[in-house]
Amino acid sequence: MSSQELVVLSVGGVRFVTRASTLQQFPESRLARMVNDNDREFKLVNGEFFVDRDGTLFTYIMDFLRTLQVSLPTDFSDYQRLQREAEYYGLYPLADLLSQEHLLKPRLEILEVHFSLQEMQAFFRIFGSCSTTIEALAEQITVFTGQLSGQGWNSPFSSQKRLVPVPLERPSHHDMVFPCGTEYSAGDQVVARYVSIKPDNRKLINGTNVLGLLLDTLLKDGFRLISTRTVASEEKVECYTFERMKRAAGLAIMVNQTAGSSGVAQARRSQVQKRK
Repeated sequence: MSSQELVVLSVGGVRFVTRASTLQQFPESRLARMVNDNDREFKLVNGEFFVDRDGTLFTYIMDFLRTLQVSLPTDFSDYQRLQREAEYYGLYPLADLLSQEHLLKPRLEILEVHFSLQEMQAFFRIFGSCSTTIEALAEQITVFTGQLSGQGWNSPFSSQKRLVPVPLERPSHHDMVFPCGTEYSAGDQVVARYVSIKPDNRKLINGTNVLGLLLDTLLKDGFRLISTRTVASEEKVECYTFERMKRAAGLAIMVNQTAGSSGVAQARRSQVQKRK
């Protein structure tokens, strides 16, 4: 059978169509031997290979063969069963990765938003258990500053000078701080700070509006609001706590075929960051 030909499998009643070359990624596996007609247990019936195994778990087997990565849903729990299936098919590099269950399980991510109002200004502080999430938020949030004329306060846009983006304050890799609103500076000038949160293009100066947009952005990103509380009533500091299950870093197999070898795939483990 040519590696360009299609192969049809019926695994536990679930039908799969793939290329022979996909099933031959690991030449010593039973799937490769099946394609090469060297495994008599897998019978070819009406042009389809019948396999009396779990068809749902075979979906993850096929995904691994196509991508050489272990990528499982956040609610997946059948690690031992999938490992047993990998061993049955002779996919021992996959079985080895699945034995490292602690690296594949999703982790609970916590994020807190502290919000305080002080006269005409609002202050935000965001804490996150995952630094990459804070980095991503820092790329989405931009603070713009400009000056307003005191006489033009009722019509700020007509008297507003050019807005300049300013960097967010980053006390650590796990938090960020930024303000919005207005404050008086020397003379009769008012400093205005606007906040923009991508993909929304608006520049908001009202702290309550910025808070609403920020919370909506987090909810759309898969976070779930689990609590709200007042941290300090005299300072009007509110805290919003979110959580979400963050997909763990995937594990990948790098397959190298060495010249003159028996065709056994050499596997090397490495961690790759998966999209959420």
